[in-house]
Amino acid sequence: MLKKIISFFLSLFLSCLLGVAVHSCANMAAPTGGAYDVDPPKVVRAYPDFNTLNATPSRIEIEFDENIKIESPNEKVIITPPQQTMPVIRSIGRRAVVELNDELLEETTYTIDFTDAIVDNNEGNPLENFVYSFSTGDQLDTLAVSGTVLNAEDLEPVSGIYVGIHSNFDDTAFTKVPFERISRTDSRGKFTVRGMAPGEYRVFALNDLNRDYMYDNPLESIAFMDTTVIPSTAPAVRQDTLFVDSLTVDTIRTIHYTRFLPDDLLLRNFLSDFQRQYLQKDERTEEHKLELFFAAPTDMPTFFLLDQEKREEDWYVMERSVGNDTLTLWITDSLVYQQDSLRMQLNYIRTDSLNQNYIATDTLNFTLRRSRRERDQQKKEEEGEEAPIRFLGINSNVQSTFELYNPIRFEFEQPVIHFDSTLVELSIAVDSLYEPIPFRMEADSLNPRRFVLRPRWEPGARYRVRVDSAAINSYYGLWNNTFEQEFTVKPLDQYGNLEITISGLEEEEEAFVELLDNKGKPFRRSDVKANTVRFQDLLPGDVYARLVVDANGDGVWTTGNFEENRQPEEVFYYPGNFVIRAYSDHSESWDVRSAPLNKQKPMEITTNKPEERKQRNPNLERERQQQQGQQSSPFSGMGGGGGSTGSLQRPGGMR
Repeated sequence: MLKKIISFFLSLFLSCLLGVAVHSCANMAAPTGGAYDVDPPKVVRAYPDFNTLNATPSRIEIEFDENIKIESPNEKVIITPPQQTMPVIRSIGRRAVVELNDELLEETTYTIDFTDAIVDNNEGNPLENFVYSFSTGDQLDTLAVSGTVLNAEDLEPVSGIYVGIHSNFDDTAFTKVPFERISRTDSRGKFTVRGMAPGEYRVFALNDLNRDYMYDNPLESIAFMDTTVIPSTAPAVRQDTLFVDSLTVDTIRTIHYTRFLPDDLLLRNFLSDFQRQYLQKDERTEEHKLELFFAAPTDMPTFFLLDQEKREEDWYVMERSVGNDTLTLWITDSLVYQQDSLRMQLNYIRTDSLNQNYIATDTLNFTLRRSRRERDQQKKEEEGEEAPIRFLGINSNVQSTFELYNPIRFEFEQPVIHFDSTLVELSIAVDSLYEPIPFRMEADSLNPRRFVLRPRWEPGARYRVRVDSAAINSYYGLWNNTFEQEFTVKPLDQYGNLEITISGLEEEEEAFVELLDNKGKPFRRSDVKANTVRFQDLLPGDVYARLVVDANGDGVWTTGNFEENRQPEEVFYYPGNFVIRAYSDHSESWDVRSAPLNKQKPMEITTNKPEERKQRNPNLERERQQQQGQQSSPFSGMGGGGGSTGSLQRPGGMR
């Protein structure tokens, strides 16, 4: 009897186990819960209705077929004509609500461009390029112009900048009158100004810092076109492709539509060379050194010490930057630098609140706060204790392997009063001996601590540079210790040469080409001569190039000026890259105008890369995941797999 009971329960257990296995095999996929929502919200109605005439609403409501959100309305939603008082833009359930606070203009078309700000509340599917319009008069203006805004200096797309129009061609309209209609660029620098009436217009870009829609601040970057535009329309055709799935084409349809022209405007954005002038900081970090930092390049200021006996100008040696925005005064008069407190009168250029420059006069106080270590050292010196021997610090760019195109650069810790170049020896290795070679020694014109040694290098040769002790003397009594270093100049077979034939420039137009690294930073430069530019001794690798039309011949890119009606100097980018190979001569050609400016700069060195919207279908993704789960299941080879396949069928004829 006991055996029968045990046998019964064992059979029951095995039956249950088999049933669970069969059920699991037939239902491998998790419950789907229905297809994901991949559609954007759909408009149900609007009040006032779309394109209503003779309307003067202060509140606009647009209803959709599902709950919505409005993302970043103050950034994404563009209302034109521009509003001086910020409108209230919000979502309430299924409605988008816009409350206009400005008094509406008569006989004017109003356009609200939501771009992609409206998304459904659950999945975040955006309603792309959604525009609402109405007119306060009996006519709706529907023309539009489009284009791109690029940064003039480096052709980067400019995102989030206003683009506006004026039908008033007076030069003061841009600086004293708000835009008539506006748009704002997207991440690709692209814009569309909508709701324009027939006529002729000037087009501008403006980084509007105070949101008054006019250029009244020289710190705002701008762009302007030299010519006017006349908006128009033309019939056009495009091809639309419908897919069964991500790979299979269902239908190719021909779509007739209206094209709004011009749609290829190009604006080159720039910041004027105006910069606010003021003294940022002054300090005395060392006994011998006074430092002045200005906010922008400036004319050389004048200054003199107060509370001092009459002294000549030889109480200091100046070190300065190219634009005089950083000045270092090395005090060489011991009666001056031994004082812990100094007062100076400084006369310099300052910019007032109206952006006008004037000569300002300040009294500066320089107080030296000595550290305990410095005070202890000074006390020891006063007590007659000998200080440890200290040599003048030397920095150089010499390394064991040296580039063929580099000179030798020295920078010393303190400004140099004497440098005996006869105690500097540069030698080349010949067999086992070093033989001296000639070189040219140059002092830096801006920095009294820098010197450059220029020889004629022999590729692949081994060299030795030696500076004897006591060859260099600083203003503060420090002498150098012996400096010696051996190094090898790279051989020619580690370099390549590049020659580029340039076309597309105007006759007699001056230009130069800069080679750029993989981050877009220039590292070599050469002038275009007879439509050709040459670069020698380039390291192997990928290089990029940009050309600057040097209209004023000053050797640098020059920005524009609206008051002078002067555009910034033109810049072109080679649309690809040059691959430099070692021990090779490369000949390339470049038509600088063969591609439009907005398609020239390679994406690899573009900093402001456009935002790519990820197009995805969650239903297909879930389907693939379920298929992968089925294939990896430990039961996939068992009987009853047909049930599992059935659970993976595409829902509802989805395409």
